[in-house]
Amino acid sequence: MDMGICGIDEAGRGPIAGPLVVAGVKLTSPIDGLDDSKRLTPKKRELLFDEIVNNSIYEVVFVDNVTIDKKGLSYAIGFALAQIKAKIQACRYIFDGNCNFGVDLETMVKGDTKVAQISAASIIAKVSRDRFMCEIAKNYPNYNFCKHKGYITKAHIEEIRKFGFSDIHRKSYKLKSLYKQNTLL
Repeated sequence: MDMGICGIDEAGRGPIAGPLVVAGVKLTSPIDGLDDSKRLTPKKRELLFDEIVNNSIYEVVFVDNVTIDKKGLSYAIGFALAQIKAKIQACRYIFDGNCNFGVDLETMVKGDTKVAQISAASIIAKVSRDRFMCEIAKNYPNYNFCKHKGYITKAHIEEIRKFGFSDIHRKSYKLKSLYKQNTLL
């Protein structure tokens, strides 16, 4: 394993509520069982999260919904990537995906299934975001943020219809299922 690699991945690009979370991980020891966070159970992600934290140098960047609405998702990702590069010294930076968002680093499609450091970053980003959404859910009892984590689900759409948007919703995301002739249902 190349200890000079900083793997980077994000969680929260697609939800309509909550932050984008980008993590960078430089492993200091090998870890068994790493994989794309989406392919792991929540319990396995939680176990691996602690192991990664104890065997790496890592950085987690949260970009809130207000910034995403004002400056766009591409800006938010590029900002987070630059922050990680500034905080973690590495020989190589590899971001999961096919776009570097204007930051000087490598990209790798499906890198979270190919490179241990990116898998670790995927887990750190996902668990960090999920924990945040469950914690903030206490402030928004009308939305089941701990259940759907701000992603688009039938239940979440119904919550928005009933209670409107909260202050952590991304209002720049337009959902056809919520609008009829340009008015919120």
